[in-house]
Amino acid sequence: MKDKITYLLSEIRSAQIANKAQLEEFRLKYLSKKGEISILFDGFKQVLSDQKKEVGQLLNVLKTEAQEKFSAFSQKVENEETVNVKSDLTMPGDSIEVGSRHPLSIVKNEIIDIFSRLGFTVSEGPEIEDDWHVFTALNFPEEHPARDMQDTFFIEKSPDILLRTHTSSVQVRVMENQKPPIRIIMPGRVFRNEAISARAHCFFHQVEGLYIDHHVSFADLKQTLLYFAREMFGAETKIRLRPSYFPFTEPSAEMDISCNLCGGEGCAFCKHTGWVEILGCGMVDPNVLEKCGINSKEYTGYAFGMGIERITNLKFQVKDLRMFSENDVRFLKQFSNSI
Repeated sequence: MKDKITYLLSEIRSAQIANKAQLEEFRLKYLSKKGEISILFDGFKQVLSDQKKEVGQLLNVLKTEAQEKFSAFSQKVENEETVNVKSDLTMPGDSIEVGSRHPLSIVKNEIIDIFSRLGFTVSEGPEIEDDWHVFTALNFPEEHPARDMQDTFFIEKSPDILLRTHTSSVQVRVMENQKPPIRIIMPGRVFRNEAISARAHCFFHQVEGLYIDHHVSFADLKQTLLYFAREMFGAETKIRLRPSYFPFTEPSAEMDISCNLCGGEGCAFCKHTGWVEILGCGMVDPNVLEKCGINSKEYTGYAFGMGIERITNLKFQVKDLRMFSENDVRFLKQFSNSI
């Protein structure tokens, strides 16, 4: 057996492998289950006891060198074949799929663009807020029923730390740190403890606006919102303002636009009224101005707020609010031409 091992060892060391076929032939001859080395290991049990140590060592050397030779030539053959592959430079390249903006981002950017043409600048604030900036400074007294209008996620008590329920908290921060004139819009994410359904979610997005200066009137507010509605939904869009209530504005109103699907004629979407509500607005309550350090006898202002999901629904007829946060690529691809 020692002579056989010596012969095979010499044969393996001198073997030349140039391609995959020769490599496979080498493997079958020496390293396969029925190869030469396996046969020798099967016959090892017949070796005399006083020779087992020496023969065993030789067998291990034979197997190791065969495996190393196979591995080395495997890498060499693979590298040579890779180098020899000819590339056709006239073939078209792999297509790169272009992504698209989220529909909420598309609409948010359009809203910002419209109001920027009127001189509004963008302000942002923290999503985790305190009671003062979310409620108290906005004319929500403690135990006031108006606080129940918004189901709040509280993080800590005494003092109250919470997830903001509206971006009005940014208005307070700006008024506390900036003297009028103030002309800002505040896009951002807000949170309310609501059951998730096709029409509601525990988080959504708002854009609010604030304008404070000398002699600002409700007529200024109406004209600003009329301009916005026509820029967003078309030049034929009509608006109407209905009396409403918000703690931080007085007087307050809800604004409807003529249904952009039926042109105001009445359809299932507008519940056959011809009108669709899109935002709330009003003149800033003097109490809010005073709490934020602004003289209400010298300055007046208006504020408005809208849900970006609401505007997106109207613009793209998306009926299920949950689709905006499910990250379904099939849904998002529909808006690739809307950027």
